Amino acid sequence: MTTPLVIKLGGRVLTDAAALNALFSTVHKLAALRPLVLVHGGGDQVQDLLQRLGEVSTKTAGQRVTPAGHMPIVAGVLAGDVNSQLCAVAQQHGLKSVGLTLQAGETLICAVDTSRGAVGIPTPNSSKLLQLLIDSDYLPILSSIGVSADGQRLNVNADLAAAAVAQVLHADLILLTDVAGILDRDGLLIDSINATQAPQLISDGVVRDGMVVKLNAALQAAQHSRRSIAVAGWQDANALTRLAKGEAAGTRIRY
Repeated sequence: MTTPLVIKLGGRVLTDAAALNALFSTVHKLAALRPLVLVHGGGDQVQDLLQRLGEVSTKTAGQRVTPAGHMPIVAGVLAGDVNSQLCAVAQQHGLKSVGLTLQAGETLICAVDTSRGAVGIPTPNSSKLLQLLIDSDYLPILSSIGVSADGQRLNVNADLAAAAVAQVLHADLILLTDVAGILDRDGLLIDSINATQAPQLISDGVVRDGMVVKLNAALQAAQHSRRSIAVAGWQDANALTRLAKGEAAGTRIRY
């Protein structure tokens, strides 16, 4: 059986209709190569709506602080607006999309990161629903909304969510970003990073802000699956196709 591929979508591509259509043309081609699952964030859209509503939103260490009072807004944007938009675009490209949240089928379970409010720390749990869908040629598209054991809705960092989904499916993982991959101080692509190199790159400030979360999520998935994980730019269709075929592109995160 072909190993599934989990792709995390985020960044500017979610706010650019032309770029999103171009990306889904590539996704359609990748779906012919292997089973796909998409996981998405939508931080820019959340930030925009919070600001328009007069709410203050902050981040610590590249992750959003989410007061419980913000969750109706966050869930509405991610599980509602962004997820339904992605499902609609996927359908336009001939893909049988199914919009889900992380708790659907108990795919992931979440602890509460009390230091950041209503924020979830995801853990892989059950592959049953996702496997059922991909076996029937559906494209699951998961928003990064989880639920705690006591039923509290939680905002989950989409990179961490995608890593946990990849773990539950024993899948390969591509974390898409606005740049070609993880860059060095001179803005040049770093081809490969392993668990030994990563802490030094972070402490030196070469990898910082949201890219730290992305790198740590990739390392977590790589160490669990014993596969290399890719961080790559969404703009390069050829790079995504090479990655789907197991070839080199972007930054490879190795266990």
